[in-house]
Amino acid sequence: MLLVIRILLIIFIFICICIFGSIYCLFSPRNPSHAAILSRFFCRMTPIFGIKVEVRQSLKNKLPANCIYIANHQNNYDLFTCTYAVQPRTITVGKRSLLWIPLFGLLYWLTGNFFIDRRNMTRSYNDIVQIACGIKKNNISLWIFPEGTRSRGRGLLPFKTSAFYAAIIAGLPIVPVCVSNLVNKIKLNRWHNGLIIIEILTPVEMNIYSISQVRMVTKYFYNLMKIKIDELNAEVMVRKS
Repeated sequence: MLLVIRILLIIFIFICICIFGSIYCLFSPRNPSHAAILSRFFCRMTPIFGIKVEVRQSLKNKLPANCIYIANHQNNYDLFTCTYAVQPRTITVGKRSLLWIPLFGLLYWLTGNFFIDRRNMTRSYNDIVQIACGIKKNNISLWIFPEGTRSRGRGLLPFKTSAFYAAIIAGLPIVPVCVSNLVNKIKLNRWHNGLIIIEILTPVEMNIYSISQVRMVTKYFYNLMKIKIDELNAEVMVRKS
């Protein structure tokens, strides 16, 4: 019974957000400010899933006005958890197939996000670099999942170099965002599904690196995030017990 009620409630609220969000965005379509505003509606759905989300920040000062955020990509629940950490005027880069998801695809486009064709690696690289080079001019930030796909319980997958390549060329800082384990944790027929911790790490300046160092930089961020995610998972386990 709980499972059915939750599914119906999730579908109803999701459709409402997409419809009313799209209408709201039509007054100023593709405005980068919309992404963070609509993100707040999605993240407020987490109590329905029976999870508590805790967001923390590793630095005391404000985050950079223009930067590239990188986060681990686990499953579809990221839409309701990662959105807690989306900062003002931050847009995301998503696969082109998202456009064809009924209602959500339109909302995703209207909120100013960008689509890339992941089947064409060269073009997707160029698109990300082009977007990154216009970040300061447009006063926005960019959110990227460097794994390029959902991990689905396989652990943190190897990072693609595109986000780091773009950050070096555009001279933008990178801000890692680490999310504790979501996979196989949320069961809709269970009242309480535990704690998810999201930690926004300290920005790393990229203007000191050259293109020739992009693979080294990619590996550095992979190791940095893997260690932090393992720490968050361990903390969740301790607090659960």
